[in-house]
Amino acid sequence: MIEKQKRAVVLLSGGLDSATTLAIARRDGFACHALSVAYGQRHAAELQAAARVALALGAREHRIVDVDLGQFGGSALTDRNIDVPMHGVQPGIPATYVPARNTVMLSLALAWAEVLGAHDIFVGVNAVDYSGYPDCRPEYIAAFEAMANLATKAAVEGAPLHLHAPLIALSKADIIRRGSALGVDYALTVSCYQADETGAACGLCDSCRLRHAGFEAAGLPDPTHYMTA
Repeated sequence: MIEKQKRAVVLLSGGLDSATTLAIARRDGFACHALSVAYGQRHAAELQAAARVALALGAREHRIVDVDLGQFGGSALTDRNIDVPMHGVQPGIPATYVPARNTVMLSLALAWAEVLGAHDIFVGVNAVDYSGYPDCRPEYIAAFEAMANLATKAAVEGAPLHLHAPLIALSKADIIRRGSALGVDYALTVSCYQADETGAACGLCDSCRLRHAGFEAAGLPDPTHYMTA
């Protein structure tokens, strides 16, 4: 009898980290259901990138859910009255932090996982080369998993959920090396906080700087399409 392939929900933003996470989940034998969230971000280019990545990396399906956090604002990524920082990564929590974003996204992933009968969720958060977001820390991931296993019918009935954060302790260079070894085409991804409608990156925001430095440290060419001056 052939064992049924395990299902997993993978949060897929369309960026470098989430693409690598999807590749890892596929390598580990999961049938991956990719979930992206239109949360009121500045551009749709990353959602278009997510669709490309889901197809290229063999996701079983890809869904985009609309939850407009822009109604609340409070972040440079959802409120155009707040400037995206352009002067390099600074100490502290930056203006690009989106209040409760990962909690909202993981909750959506949790809901879908329970309906699918999936007991695994993958998320590409990173606590090394990141911009200081509190919802990217190992303590947060552990706390969300504990909450999920208190809050769901599946867990109460004996099928606990496991929240995987395979990039949590890796440098950006290590993430790129790992993804490259798994065949991730990073030219398909969009990481820039203010990419244009074609997905071209500004090259100056924190995300662009961390991404480019990661390729340099990994000793690999940066395939990012940057805006022309």
